[in-house]
Amino acid sequence: MEKMSNIFEGYERQYCELSSNLSRKCTAALSLDGEKKKQKISEVKAGLEDAEALIRKMDLEARNLQPNVKAVLLAKLREYKSDLNNLKTEVKRIGSGNLNAAARDELLEAGMTDALMASGDQRSRLMMATERLNHSSDRIKDSRRTMLETEELGVSILQDLHQQRQSLLHAHNTLHGVDDNIGKSKRVLTVISRRMNRNKWMISAIIAVLVVAIILILYFKLK
Repeated sequence: MEKMSNIFEGYERQYCELSSNLSRKCTAALSLDGEKKKQKISEVKAGLEDAEALIRKMDLEARNLQPNVKAVLLAKLREYKSDLNNLKTEVKRIGSGNLNAAARDELLEAGMTDALMASGDQRSRLMMATERLNHSSDRIKDSRRTMLETEELGVSILQDLHQQRQSLLHAHNTLHGVDDNIGKSKRVLTVISRRMNRNKWMISAIIAVLVVAIILILYFKLK
């Protein structure tokens, strides 16, 4: 379930591993006597306390989720609580010390069967949890790959934009140089135009003086 809390899954994985381990210890305690048996039972009881703590954490986490998800998780919790109660009952039976050989063999055989069944069930749950984690890991890798591809595309776009900016700046500088050249040409043409106008007036004045001089010469000769 994709919307299931990752925190709950972590607690669930820890509980499944712990429950499987406690089942094996219970089976092992059936074949022990004396202090070794007491030590093994003490280990199981300490593990039961840890299992109860994990169930409380799972219960608290499940109740903070959406209703449709919460209902599924609480149903799983009921199975885990039943499994824990069975373990507690088994520990009390093993620790009572009033078992005869036949009952002990029967419990040992039943315990081994239960342990095998529990181990298979726990392995199945762990495999499902591992598969969900693998799917989540694959999605994270896909997201990371997409992010890297997007980052590379962004870098490429920025490089293209930078090159285009440099081209625009170069074109702007070229146009600015052309404007300067056009301005200089206009100033040169203005100077030339003024000089041409001035020369035209000077030529006109010279022609007028020459005309007057010719008229005066002709006048004095004809007189």
